[in-house]
Amino acid sequence: MLKTVFTEEGESANVRYRYVIITPARNEATLIEQTIKSVVGQTVRPLKWVIVSDGSTDGTDDIVLRYTREHDWIELVQLPERKERNFAGKAQAFNLGYARVKGLEYDIIGNLDADLSFDEEYFEFLMEKFAADPRLGVGGTAYLDGDRTYDYRFTSTEHVSGACQMFRRECLECIGGYVPMKSGGIDLVAVVTARMKGWRTRTFLEKASTHHRKMGTASHGLLAIAFKGGYHDYLMGVHPVWQFFRSIYQLRNKPIIIGGFLLLVGYVWAWITRAERPVSKELIKFRQKEQISRLKEFFFKIISRRQDRTLI
Repeated sequence: MLKTVFTEEGESANVRYRYVIITPARNEATLIEQTIKSVVGQTVRPLKWVIVSDGSTDGTDDIVLRYTREHDWIELVQLPERKERNFAGKAQAFNLGYARVKGLEYDIIGNLDADLSFDEEYFEFLMEKFAADPRLGVGGTAYLDGDRTYDYRFTSTEHVSGACQMFRRECLECIGGYVPMKSGGIDLVAVVTARMKGWRTRTFLEKASTHHRKMGTASHGLLAIAFKGGYHDYLMGVHPVWQFFRSIYQLRNKPIIIGGFLLLVGYVWAWITRAERPVSKELIKFRQKEQISRLKEFFFKIISRRQDRTLI
């Protein structure tokens, strides 16, 4: 399919949409059919969609197989059940799917979670964004989690959620794909590494997908999540000043006050115990520099607004 789009310089270009998707899935029988229906209904369908079932035992494979018989561009790869469960499994499953599409001629490759749904023009929209910006390495959209979405007044649109990350093929090759890490953060590391290598990364707010997996709501569950979140922030190289202000910001979210406090406690605990960081010093330095720059910009805007008000 050809379509005329316009670049940032205002030049028109005919673009052929060629993209592939990889979906690591583990026991997603209750949710994956919504995702499949969303992809099948796209105005611009993928050249290939590889769904890697990571040892699923709940009927996920049966659902996917039913659709592979109807659509020859959907492929199921089945992995044996594994006892150990950690975040490295997602990267390993994606990389296996990645190997299955290497011989195809495509421009964009996506990592899509198996618990999302979106409108029929979702991928057409993203392909247009890549076509308009040759330096866009990673793109995605906002996502709704129930009735909540990220507050992008504080969260940079340079971050692209791991729920759906679309990579320019050259960008993914440049960063070396996803790096398996048991502690998690593979999606974050991929996006930061892309920027570190000179690519642009962007979440587009004009569209959103819907995330259907419900998080635990029990108080003790939220408290544990807050502590672990702070601990993980340290592992991922978050600057201590950034973490301090992030924790203050989180005081207003559930669980009120205690959640933001535990976010900071988790970070400090990881720092005191000298938890081993699975990311490179180069990435930590780059990320912390970005965070300090964003804080300076944030407070500069606040000061400027107050000065403007006093002048009025």
